[in-house]
Amino acid sequence: MMVRIRTFEEHVFTEWKAGGVPGQVHLYSGQEAVAAGVIAHLKVDDYVVSTHRGHGHVMAKGADSHKMMAEVCGRVDGYCHGKGGTMHMADSDRGILGTNGIVGASLPIATGVGLSCQYNNRRQVCVCFFGDGASNRGTFHESLDLAAVWNLPVVYVCENNSYAMSTHVLEHTRIEHIADRGSAYGIPGTSCDGNDVICVYEAAAEAIERARTGGGPTLLECKTWRHHGHFTADPAHYRDPAEHAERLKTDPIARAQNLMLGEGLATAAELDEILDEAVAEMDAALDFARRSPWPSADEVATGVYAD
Repeated sequence: MMVRIRTFEEHVFTEWKAGGVPGQVHLYSGQEAVAAGVIAHLKVDDYVVSTHRGHGHVMAKGADSHKMMAEVCGRVDGYCHGKGGTMHMADSDRGILGTNGIVGASLPIATGVGLSCQYNNRRQVCVCFFGDGASNRGTFHESLDLAAVWNLPVVYVCENNSYAMSTHVLEHTRIEHIADRGSAYGIPGTSCDGNDVICVYEAAAEAIERARTGGGPTLLECKTWRHHGHFTADPAHYRDPAEHAERLKTDPIARAQNLMLGEGLATAAELDEILDEAVAEMDAALDFARRSPWPSADEVATGVYAD
């Protein structure tokens, strides 16, 4: 899954540089262990509420890469018929309630979804993704407080990649671990290495099971690193090149591959095959998107609310 996400993102980046993707894209490369490790525990009828950097979440929840690519490219065969684009992609049949272009907006949406899960009593769980910058918005505090008071089945996953756009986390947050804020609401707060897929998987397992069995919400912080700038046109000159080079050494895919090779869980040939399959899949997805037509002008008012 991590390789599929990375390959999708790098295909998107290449197509964007070639002028085939309208607007800007917030790439998920480098953070794959979070989406893969957390969402591996979810069922089809569980929910995910995502962010502006959400392709990894959408793919890990089971979305079709062809329809995803078409949506990113603004084509009619995409999930939202090309009118949602990279930051507003949804598939309600798979519990994907949308990527979201507003920082921190995922938090109250997920809290409402958690209330629905509790009300319907179907042992469903909602996972809410957000970044370190969003943890300082009012929506974060209001949502976690209400979820704690009502004991809602929501797992709030903070993808702390150290930068809120261009602002380092040490410049906008005084505490060392954002997860420590969980204690202020009387809920568990756990911080883990977000570039270690095993660490993420184990931490998420406990949090999701707790939510599913009536134990209430958890704040899970996954410390990670995005490989690209905040968006595709951002050269990220605000980052220390030495820090960037050092953090790239903790790449989640390389770490997982080294672990698998070291423990004899896979051969180099098998890992190459995984990459080859991912490249073939995303090549086909990009070809599908390129062949899909643009939305016509007479569709501009359809799907604005619901159709």
